[in-house]
Amino acid sequence: MNWITRAAFVGAATAGGVVAGRAISARAYGRWPARPRAAKLPEWLVVTVHTSPAEIAPQGRLPEPLQGLGETVEVQIRPAPGDRGTELRARPRIGGDPQRWRELRLALRQSKQLIETGEILSPDEPPTTRKTALSRPLAYATRHAREEGRL
Repeated sequence: MNWITRAAFVGAATAGGVVAGRAISARAYGRWPARPRAAKLPEWLVVTVHTSPAEIAPQGRLPEPLQGLGETVEVQIRPAPGDRGTELRARPRIGGDPQRWRELRLALRQSKQLIETGEILSPDEPPTTRKTALSRPLAYATRHAREEGRL
């Protein structure tokens, strides 16, 4: 066996070990479901808005991002614990499609921004305007950053 074959074998074994270690670690800490369908979606997505319940939906109209989802979502507005504003809770009425949850999460974030600041805030643009192979991952991450993570 020559040195190139041995180097390729060591590289493949190392990569396999890293992938297996991450999979075991993720599963141990609950970030990786035992079966693909075993991932549990939350009951409700909730944001706390620093305002009174009456200001969230004046004349019964929800903020535009939530209004755009129409009857596909169920929304509740109630006081937050400890007089810390208002809880805006939402969940899809039908199905647990992850794409529907992503859209709802984005609509909740945008609604919170509209209520608290009066506009939907956008992230800073990347420092480069040229589309290169190295700038594409950053552009993708910036486009999809508000769809996942903590509310």
